[in-house]
Amino acid sequence: MIFGLKLRQLRQQKNLSLTELSANTGLSISYLNEIEKGKKYPKGDKIIALASALDVDYDKLVSLKVNKSLEPVTQILNSPILREIPLELFGIERSKLVEIMSLAPAKVNAFISTLIEIARKYDLNEEQFYFASLRSYQELHKNYFEDLEKAVDDFVKEYKIDRSQLGNSEYLRQLLVSKFSYQVDETELTERPELSDIRSIFIEGAKKILINNQMAENQKAFLYGKEIGYQFLQLKERAVTTPWSKAKSFEQVLNNMKASYFSGALLIPKSGLIKDLEAFFALKKWDGDTFLKMMDKYNSSPEMFIYRLINICPKFFGLNNVFFLRFNHHKGEGTYDMTKELHLSKLHNPHANAMLEHYCRRWISLTIFDEIDDLEKEGKYDGPIIRAQRSNYINSKNEYFCISFARKSKRNPDFRLSVTLGFLINNDFKKKVQFWDDGKVLTREVNQSCERCPLENCAERISPPLVLNKKLKVEKMEKAMTELMEQEKELAKATVS
Repeated sequence: MIFGLKLRQLRQQKNLSLTELSANTGLSISYLNEIEKGKKYPKGDKIIALASALDVDYDKLVSLKVNKSLEPVTQILNSPILREIPLELFGIERSKLVEIMSLAPAKVNAFISTLIEIARKYDLNEEQFYFASLRSYQELHKNYFEDLEKAVDDFVKEYKIDRSQLGNSEYLRQLLVSKFSYQVDETELTERPELSDIRSIFIEGAKKILINNQMAENQKAFLYGKEIGYQFLQLKERAVTTPWSKAKSFEQVLNNMKASYFSGALLIPKSGLIKDLEAFFALKKWDGDTFLKMMDKYNSSPEMFIYRLINICPKFFGLNNVFFLRFNHHKGEGTYDMTKELHLSKLHNPHANAMLEHYCRRWISLTIFDEIDDLEKEGKYDGPIIRAQRSNYINSKNEYFCISFARKSKRNPDFRLSVTLGFLINNDFKKKVQFWDDGKVLTREVNQSCERCPLENCAERISPPLVLNKKLKVEKMEKAMTELMEQEKELAKATVS
């Protein structure tokens, strides 16, 4: 690729067309074109001919050293990020990428340098890049993967699986042991207090998994299903802990998604879920208890259930404009950490915030934590709670129907987690979901963050609208400059006349 870039640049510097270079070297135009696109690397005698035609030393032509204008391009070509991300997943050919780079190296240089500068400014690392790439891949496919759905069906058929037992973690555990020769230990992690936050550890080479027995049964079932996914799909590169400490490659992140998807599709079969959703969406009024019963039917955690809905709703109900959010919160603290997000609509904001702005406290994703505290004080908290809210963006036509679950951690009662499913309220949603305009569902104006919000007298505001004020100041300045320039033009016309 680097050779091709250098060849194209040298040819253009000599003002030679491919036809002229072909005549001077005896190499065909198509062959030269493939070299410049990075598809072919010529043999020594052909490189000699090219070096002679371009009046450049052989060693300089084959050297990996490039001039300053191509340095950012080669930096990207040599980076582990580009090597690890399978561009074909996004429909991108590496040769096409090189061709784009070679067409305008100066502009590509500026663009890449800008990306690098932004990454440095916001302290973005390779791991964050991997997860951002994965989200883009999921959004590209509307988070539905037919090959993984088929793999689950093949597994059920091949191993004669009793679907009625799939919510039983012990049944899945036995499948791992009997069908995939696993060793499973549910005691060792519990005996080590320093590993209490770890849900599982996979011992490479021993085909052994350590499971934290303090987890809920549905969490264990999901992890066992995920291990089955790794084995049945023959995914080699993987994380060895849940949650993982650090993603080492995009392949690892991608395989984790595939194994997790397999587990969700195994535990929550799409055929049954589609029927249940059809009945639920036909309700005239919002009914959180019915939604909870539907989730309990599959012995599912709120996160796994909502994530499975984002597989199903776009594909089978035409509800493409959806988003998923997960927040962590510690009781008594004023901070909320967004730990997972997926936006199929491309409309919902904000995304996880690298600028340390304060996520709008009016979203149900966060206010639901206060409800857990209230129920706890009254001695009425007895498990996950569910709430709904119509969230209307201030100064925007975008309105979302949001469904949020929240629960306390079984292992740490002061730790809370919320997961939210949001549907854009558009014509498709109104046709499919009969309770969309239920008057009992709270409607609230929301925004991206306190720093960007114009809402006055907001009880939840914890920061002044600094970003908004700066934007308004610039707009006023630009308006004043425009008026001044118009006045000067009119004055100049009057003077001439």
